[in-house]
Amino acid sequence: MGKVTTGATTMSLDGYIAGPQESGFDLLFQWYGSGDVEIPSASRDVPPFRVSAASAELIEQEWQNTGALVVGRHLYDMTNAWGGRHPMDVTTVVLTHRRPQDRPTDDENFVFVTGGIEAAVARAKELAGEKDVVANGGQMARQCLEAGLLDEVGIALVPVVLGGGKKLFDELGTAPVQFDGPTAVVDGTGVTHLRYRVRK
Repeated sequence: MGKVTTGATTMSLDGYIAGPQESGFDLLFQWYGSGDVEIPSASRDVPPFRVSAASAELIEQEWQNTGALVVGRHLYDMTNAWGGRHPMDVTTVVLTHRRPQDRPTDDENFVFVTGGIEAAVARAKELAGEKDVVANGGQMARQCLEAGLLDEVGIALVPVVLGGGKKLFDELGTAPVQFDGPTAVVDGTGVTHLRYRVRK
């Protein structure tokens, strides 16, 4: 069975994954267009990434190992459901209090879970089989960590200071938490990729 990870969460040098009032994404995600290697996107609303060779090698390997995603309703709504399919081209489990009215049934693109983070991760694991589950977004990462479900944290550290905003593990209820590693350090163009194992 695969692991549960945060994937490659993009973070500023001062620890923010979003600036004040959901700002700063243009700065955080500059590295998505900083190279010559194209990574296709399965979303009609998200263009292909063009990253450095080092970033592409890591991302392609991790995407191939990913079998399902877990996201919150906020990210689902903010991205307008990625135009109908997540860029990673896997089924996305959406943790929500209420199913969207325009999606009365689950399909290969989106599965909706209302029973809490444990139920969402369990459903994602069923969908992923032997592959990994990626908890995408700070709130999902925090809930997975608090519930003891998270195995690995991935950070894409970018050279920008946002000065405020939302942190990856904002309002964490179980601190301190220790990690082992880094298990990987990859220098891309405009980004340093870091991977850490959660110490159980």
